[in-house]
Amino acid sequence: MPEKYDFLVLGSGGAGLSYALRVARFGTVAIITKKDSAESNTNYAQGGLASVVASDDRFEDHINDTLIAGAGLCHPDIVELVVRDGPSVIRELLDWGAQFTMKDGKLDLGREGGHSRNRIVHAADRTGKEIEKTLLSAIASHPNIKVFEHHFALELITEHHLGRKVTRYDDDIHCYGAYVFDTRSDKVEPVLAKATLLATGGVGEVYLHSTNPSIATGDGIAMAYRAKARVANMEFTQFHPTTLNVPEANSFLISEAVRGKGGILRDRSGHAFMSDYDERAELAPRDIVARSIDDYLKKSGDESVYLDVTHIDKKILSDSFPHIMETCRSYGVDITREWIPVVPAAHYLCGGVLTDRDGRTTIHGLYCAGEAACTGLHGANRLASNSLLEAMVFSKRAAEKSAEYVRDRNWISGVPDWDDSGTINAEEAILIHHNKQELQQVMWNYVGIVRSNLRLERAFCRTYLLYEETESFYQRTRVSVALCELRNLIVNAYIITRSAMSRKESRGLHYTTDYPRQDKEACRDTII
Repeated sequence: MPEKYDFLVLGSGGAGLSYALRVARFGTVAIITKKDSAESNTNYAQGGLASVVASDDRFEDHINDTLIAGAGLCHPDIVELVVRDGPSVIRELLDWGAQFTMKDGKLDLGREGGHSRNRIVHAADRTGKEIEKTLLSAIASHPNIKVFEHHFALELITEHHLGRKVTRYDDDIHCYGAYVFDTRSDKVEPVLAKATLLATGGVGEVYLHSTNPSIATGDGIAMAYRAKARVANMEFTQFHPTTLNVPEANSFLISEAVRGKGGILRDRSGHAFMSDYDERAELAPRDIVARSIDDYLKKSGDESVYLDVTHIDKKILSDSFPHIMETCRSYGVDITREWIPVVPAAHYLCGGVLTDRDGRTTIHGLYCAGEAACTGLHGANRLASNSLLEAMVFSKRAAEKSAEYVRDRNWISGVPDWDDSGTINAEEAILIHHNKQELQQVMWNYVGIVRSNLRLERAFCRTYLLYEETESFYQRTRVSVALCELRNLIVNAYIITRSAMSRKESRGLHYTTDYPRQDKEACRDTII
């Protein structure tokens, strides 16, 4: 007998947890997370949550900053909706118990690249961790919410599983839950739900260098794509300009807020080179800073540039960036006395599963929020610290609409058990590991910060070969998390590459040497 819940949440980051808290008033909720419940991209977010809460700030300024960063692809109505809802989101988090950094009895507001005012609400340099902790605490005691750790969602259940042929042009597809793999019991079971939220995060693991945790394999986007949902703007991957470039540091992120406090990017001789690229220097938007560093490294042949904060008061550094100070020190870098060696790394996906203003996807009963969603807020480039804001706003809107959707609905019947007949327990882990490494190297080299027609064509060919190998292995092998994650990464790599090939211009995070300028005729979303 399948498990049945009113609401199914796939993912345990800020979007998923806040959605669960909101809908739990209307029915039972199951949260599926493939690791521990606290392991999510939200937990690693350092910077903060952008919102207009200062007396000298205006909604119009935040809206304008977002539109400028988005390079013409933001949906203005969505930007206004999200920005104006920011203060209520902050109040809600405070009501749930979030402890943000205060100064003189008020919220201490930071400033990051692309912002014209100080408006970043933060908890020192571990804002995401504070939000995650707050939400998990509220969920732990809620009688209507059940969290399933170490469970992996394999496929969304739609009419396809009920025997009806579904095509990409079908506008009458419904989601009835998901097939879920219990990694501890090694069993796959259907979990039925009246409404399902995808809050599975981004795709950082598709690249060789990423600030994301290893769980960021784009599972929700791949599942939605296979279920025939529309996906948009996947060519816009944001590369964070500054990650710690020392052995074993795993691209540890040096927050943009460090540059907001006065950090200066220098080459090895001490030259502050960012002003050579943009008049905003270190406070230019991330895509410009990342591309500038990438260009400088390629021209110089150096392995790193350096972020200098030695001129900033030690107390300011320790109060504002305790986690960054401690982590750098653990790798032998005293940031109060030494420059920090940094390089860019894949950081955030601005595209994802296409949603409307209420988090609804093109599949009925399926909602999406957080980094897995393409809502229209970010356009071609995300403004710093708008992501946590977007996650909270859209999880709230999705919760309101899905609560209406489940009213008077019942669970679907006739869903078949997961069929793994004819498969074997393979022990070829080396094949999975090798294919993942090859995929990451291909995407980093050919679909990275700077692209070209030739690079994209090569990536497309290599990715297709990896798809054929992996899909053949998947069809004859019992499921494992590593294999399913690889399969999902390949789907995302295909969509990213195909989307990049279709955009014959440079805009925001997508830069190609064959079309180095923006094209007014190409100012539209890429929808697959």
